[in-house]
Amino acid sequence: MSPSRDRPRRLDLQQRSVLAGEAAASITEVESALDIPADPTAAAFFDVDNTVMQGASIFHLARGLHRRKFFSTRDILDAAWKQAYFRVVGVEDPEHVAEARASALGFIAGHTVAELEALGEEIFDEAMAHRIWPGTRALAQLHLDEGQRVWLVTAAPIEIASIIARRLGLTGALGTVAEHVDGVYTGRLVGDMLHGPAKAEAIKALAAREGLDLGRCAAYSDSVNDLPMLSLVGEPCAVNPDQRLRAHARDHGWQVRDYRTGRKAARAGLVAAGVAGAVAGSLAAGAALRGRGSGTV
Repeated sequence: MSPSRDRPRRLDLQQRSVLAGEAAASITEVESALDIPADPTAAAFFDVDNTVMQGASIFHLARGLHRRKFFSTRDILDAAWKQAYFRVVGVEDPEHVAEARASALGFIAGHTVAELEALGEEIFDEAMAHRIWPGTRALAQLHLDEGQRVWLVTAAPIEIASIIARRLGLTGALGTVAEHVDGVYTGRLVGDMLHGPAKAEAIKALAAREGLDLGRCAAYSDSVNDLPMLSLVGEPCAVNPDQRLRAHARDHGWQVRDYRTGRKAARAGLVAAGVAGAVAGSLAAGAALRGRGSGTV
C-alpha cells in the first residue's frame, strides 16, 4: 500500500476521534454548574473500566440488559465478533472498520434514551456499585475536597457513564455518544467510540470550554491505550496498570497505584495485553453469555 493511499485513511480515523471527543464534551452536563469551584482551573479525569470499577462497565451493562430481554444472545455475539475483528485487523480493512463502528451500539437501536437510563440505574445497583475500587474512589474524593472538578472518561455509553458519575458524587462524565432522534436510538455512533485518542480530544474540548489548565490537571487509567489522555495532563497516574502502562509509568516517573492483589494484578496484566477498553467489554459479554448456555460461569 503506498503512503499516498494510506494517508487519507489515517486522517479519517483521526477526524473520527476528534468528532467523538467533541461530541462527548458537548453533551456533558456539568452537574455542579451553579457552584463556583475553589480551584476552577484544575480537574481530574478518571477512566472507568479497571480504574474506577472492577471489570468492564459495558460487560455489566450488556449482561443486565440481556437478562431483561433487551437484545438476544446472537446480537451480542455478533457485536463481540465485529469488535474483536476491528481490534485485530480493522485498520487494514476500511469496510469492516465501518461495519464495526456502525454496530458498536447497534443493539440499542429502536430503544429510547429514557429506557436505557432507567435500566442503567437498576443495573448499577445490582452489578456495579459493589465493584467500585475504594482506593480510586478515595482519589477522586481528594480532588473534590480540594475544590477541583472530577470527570469520568470512558468508552461506555454516555448514559451509563453519567449514572456512575452521579452515584459517586462526581462532576460529570465523558462517554461514547450514540445517535438518537426524538429520544430513540438509531444504532449509529457520533464519530467513534470514546477510546484512545478520542478521550484526549474530549478532554481538550472540555478544557477549552471550562477554562482548565491541563498542566494542573490529573488523569488516571489502567490501560496503555489511554496514553494520549495521560500524556495530556500535568499529573498522570497509572491505576491497576497493565504491563505496558506500568513500564511506561516507571520509565517516565509517573505515579502508580495498584489496588488489586498480586494474583489479580498478574492475571489482569496478561488479559490486558491482548484486549482492552470497550472491546474487552463486548468480548467478555459474549463469552459470558455463550458460557451460560453450556452450563459454565
